[in-house]
Amino acid sequence: MEIDSVRQKAGPTPTQLKNLRMLRVAVCHPDDADGQQMTQQLRRIGCHVQAFWPPLPVLPELTDVVFLAVRPDSIDMNFEWFNADEGPTIIAVVNYENPTIVEIVLRIGAKATLPSPVRSFGLLSALVVARQVHGDLKAQKRQLRKLSGKVLGVRRIEEAKNVLMRSRSISEAKAYDLLREQAMSKRVSIEEIAQTILNANEILSLGKT
Repeated sequence: MEIDSVRQKAGPTPTQLKNLRMLRVAVCHPDDADGQQMTQQLRRIGCHVQAFWPPLPVLPELTDVVFLAVRPDSIDMNFEWFNADEGPTIIAVVNYENPTIVEIVLRIGAKATLPSPVRSFGLLSALVVARQVHGDLKAQKRQLRKLSGKVLGVRRIEEAKNVLMRSRSISEAKAYDLLREQAMSKRVSIEEIAQTILNANEILSLGKT
């Protein structure tokens, strides 16, 4: 198999290559020479392949990768799995190159392109690179959400400290100690205590001018 020859020549196998045989792939392409070539090649690699045309608004459950034919008449194509955070890796299969096609490729969130006519050479590389890019972007988004949550938590703590400092006429250090003591007592995070104080302060402030 092609994947075995890669292992023999490259030594230690990258994770993306190791996982190819577990991939569930949807080939959304007309049943022509290109569609058949992709389906056959992906099965030789070891992927679990299903072929569809026209593209499905809802993909089979747990689909990992979609090879999607992009044509000029695809300009209005719009499915929920395009650009979805937990959606599949999309590889655009293009048989023509112009601004319209490029715009569609970008809009659907494709992580790689495969030119037509499809050949066995290049498909494996496109699949592995697209999966790597897709995985890296997901990891970056998770990290960004985590950092954003931390920043929001720090902001809430600062606002809660200000509420305590004003309402109790205490120092910033004392206000923080109160937050920390409450968090330890209730066994929750200090950010949750801060949010509770902010919510209570908002309610008490209703009707005040």
